[in-house]
Amino acid sequence: MKLHSLILNGALLAAALSVTAPAVQAQDLLDKVKASGTLVVGLEGTYPPFGYRDSAGKLTGFDVDVITAVAHQLGAKPQFVTTEWSGIIAGLQAGKFDVIANQVSITPDREKALDFSVPYIYSAAQVIQRKDDQTDYSSPAAFKDKKVAVVLGSNYVPMVKAIPGAIVKTYPGAVEFLSDLAGGRLDAGVNDRLLLPYLIRQSNLPLRQGALLPGESTKMGIPFRKGNPEFAKAIDAAFQTMRSDGTLKTLSKKWFGADVTEAPQP
Repeated sequence: MKLHSLILNGALLAAALSVTAPAVQAQDLLDKVKASGTLVVGLEGTYPPFGYRDSAGKLTGFDVDVITAVAHQLGAKPQFVTTEWSGIIAGLQAGKFDVIANQVSITPDREKALDFSVPYIYSAAQVIQRKDDQTDYSSPAAFKDKKVAVVLGSNYVPMVKAIPGAIVKTYPGAVEFLSDLAGGRLDAGVNDRLLLPYLIRQSNLPLRQGALLPGESTKMGIPFRKGNPEFAKAIDAAFQTMRSDGTLKTLSKKWFGADVTEAPQP
């Protein structure tokens, strides 16, 4: 047999073997985490009260506590990698970390590219008002002729603008409008129900949380790369355990003064 025929037959045999050979299964993230004893976590580290550095430079916050407890349930310790928000999801997809713990909302678009844990915290739009103001803002009619503060560029701007009769006042941040609200220059504000307890506590101003505004709540989960079914089961089981034994509720009350781990009921 000629040399080129031998080469051709060999190539055909190799091709056939490559077709019939089983594909090598990629390692599930759970195996990697258990083998290393480390869960690599991406977060901003500049977002109080969720993840930020305290006066000693140590990372702390609600998300830091939650993912530390999750890692413990998985038999691992967290290793934090601080990353700007603009690049955090790309960093996860590139394998720079295993998960993100940074108030990542679960949306249909994100679910196309990533898998998520079960929701562990829920956000919703909520009114903030003076302690001595008994106005019930659960009805849109209550906003008529009221000066209502919202953060410029936030989702709350179009939300409040859509309420008939409301007078919208925009501010660069939530902190900036608190003194105007306490001083009577505003009637109310609208912001994230997760942030309000922290803002009120930090401000030491006579303010309180008011009514939740109608609308769907936003679910937050822990995202990770697709193709890790065993990790998906394990992280959901970890959250189930933390709900059952009260860990999630305890951490929520520590950071927010209320249980925000259940979907809000307006």
